[in-house]
Amino acid sequence: MRRLLRDSLLLLLPCLFLAGALYVQGRVTAPSEAVSSPAAIPASAANWGLSFPNEGQSPVGNATVEELAQYDAYYLGDTSKKVIYLTFDCGYENGYTGSILDTLKKHNAPAAFFVVGNMIESAPDIIRRMAAEGHIVGNHTCHHPDMSAISDQAAFQKELDGLAVLYKEAVGQDLPMYYRPPQGKYSVENLKQAQALGYKTIFWSLAYVDWYVDNQPTAEQAYSKLLPRIHDGAIVLLHSTSKTNADILDDLLTKWEGMGYTFASLDELPEV
Repeated sequence: MRRLLRDSLLLLLPCLFLAGALYVQGRVTAPSEAVSSPAAIPASAANWGLSFPNEGQSPVGNATVEELAQYDAYYLGDTSKKVIYLTFDCGYENGYTGSILDTLKKHNAPAAFFVVGNMIESAPDIIRRMAAEGHIVGNHTCHHPDMSAISDQAAFQKELDGLAVLYKEAVGQDLPMYYRPPQGKYSVENLKQAQALGYKTIFWSLAYVDWYVDNQPTAEQAYSKLLPRIHDGAIVLLHSTSKTNADILDDLLTKWEGMGYTFASLDELPEV
């Protein structure tokens, strides 16, 4: 009997593995491509992840809007309106941010640029232009570490304060209080730490694989992800280092406008 049970379990294990693999293939996550289930906020470290059960509708995240709201965190904006919140992650400047800013000005579209210390130090004129043209410059930390590995409040604060100091030196203004965890890695502790410092944590509800500078998607590949999955109240994450994004942004915003969407600042996020 024991031998029969053992043999049955051995036969069952590959089936379970295959079922799990198929489930993973059905989910979409970004920007770290890690998979996590749409459950309550995990107590320990996790990666922000999304699934898109219905095209054109809000995706399901690791946590609900209400759960995130406890910590002044968002992944969706106002889902009662055809509005899009544009955000860009900026690790460094490689020649495309100016074109992106030109396109945003053409469409009168506000955006939030989540920058790291190197971006401010190496391209202060770009940072000053972002601020002068009315865009939000947000905190993506000074050195882009895995913040979910930092449990000490002082060490967590040092990463955010370091970026804020660089911004103040470059722009002469205080850094807007918006924070995005590098790679979407976070924990409840991180959300509490950011909230205690007065930050709103900003995740996203739409992104695609655009950050490999030596393996850029085609325009068609980008559109195949960004057009059918757009939804009311979308917080869109794009990378400013992407040539594809710079090339298609004018046409992309035009297409979204043609679908009836307008663009809003993170300052217009609704209270939950």
